[in-house]
Amino acid sequence: MRPAFLLLCCALLAGCARGDVHRDPDPSMSQSTTLRVATYNASLYSNEAGGLLRRLEAGDDDARKVAAVLQRVRPDVVLVNEFDFDASGRAADAFQRDYLEVPQPGGGEALRYPHRYFAPVNTGVASGLDLDRNGRIGATAPVPGEDAAGARERGDDSWGFGLHPGQYGMLLLSMHPIDAGAARTFQLLPWRALPDAARPVDPDTGAHWHDEAVWSQLRLSSKSHWDVPVRTPLGTVHILASHPTPPVFDGPEDRNGARNHDEIRLWREYITPGERPWLCDDAGRCGGLAEGARFVILGDLNNDPADGDGRHEAIIELLEHPRVLRMATPRSEGAAHAEGADRPGRKGSVAHATGDFGPRVGPLRLDYALPSTGFRLRDAGVFWPPPGTDGARIVTGTDHRLVWVDLTD
Repeated sequence: MRPAFLLLCCALLAGCARGDVHRDPDPSMSQSTTLRVATYNASLYSNEAGGLLRRLEAGDDDARKVAAVLQRVRPDVVLVNEFDFDASGRAADAFQRDYLEVPQPGGGEALRYPHRYFAPVNTGVASGLDLDRNGRIGATAPVPGEDAAGARERGDDSWGFGLHPGQYGMLLLSMHPIDAGAARTFQLLPWRALPDAARPVDPDTGAHWHDEAVWSQLRLSSKSHWDVPVRTPLGTVHILASHPTPPVFDGPEDRNGARNHDEIRLWREYITPGERPWLCDDAGRCGGLAEGARFVILGDLNNDPADGDGRHEAIIELLEHPRVLRMATPRSEGAAHAEGADRPGRKGSVAHATGDFGPRVGPLRLDYALPSTGFRLRDAGVFWPPPGTDGARIVTGTDHRLVWVDLTD
């Protein structure tokens, strides 16, 4: 092995291990040659419609920490998962104006994203069907005196679990222009359209969990799947954004595990060359991503390759797809200090984890920034400094950690 290659590998691994990333806010500093792309599940949601806006307008310590992390890392493009959808854009306005554009304690200089993209999602949208098969159809909106069980039933019978339309939505922020007219969304794509779909089965009877009336209407995406082209100095980059359902909170039929598997699999289908007449977006345009187009898959995919719940083959097959760039896994030093990091039976490296999920579950790798071939990786990491070091106090605004990649031609 050549010494130069060894030096390159060591540099990549050292960069990936760095958790306390700083980035010069001066836009003239290598912005024309390096593109930093990130994903961050920010937990900026509310259980009530309009609650996120009220939360932000009242002043929110967790939102300040989220903004501080973004100010430190300063990605050119970032997908924010779990940012409640608000058709008016007022919540996104408030987060930009009152948090990102205000220097935060532990953060950096003010940060402004002139471009953004958001669209409706399936969470909290009433289906009118008995999706959880409990013999009742959840109410379409909160009812007087509703208890936790009633709220749960309402959420379970929505197209994607949520207590109001748009809960746990997505927000894409960008320093570079977004071609919104060319964006594709797959909010409405039927699950049954996916060839060889992992249709849930009742293990007690061997029959399909959903009857034909439900299965014929059930949507694949629990939130949505987006292809958003961004015009960057490296050319057009397709941001492939999603947030599959967690593969838990169900029963032995594993309906959420099956859905998570197929939501991840949808991206494999989308980036694989060939005819896909069944893969039709919400505007009726069919087919996958053009061969040769460059992309970055972003999001909380709710699937660790080795640990936790879920059908791990789904994420492994995506990581090993021929169009996904082979790269060192983003790492941090802070994950090793999380509760449950030393839990017996762990299979994967704790340094690769992207979230702190308590002592019972432990840290897991759930969040991904996966660039396509055609890029070169300059650096990557998970922003998770060890306790007591610079930046450690601002990561607790959410149970997830920001994942970033630096890309060049």
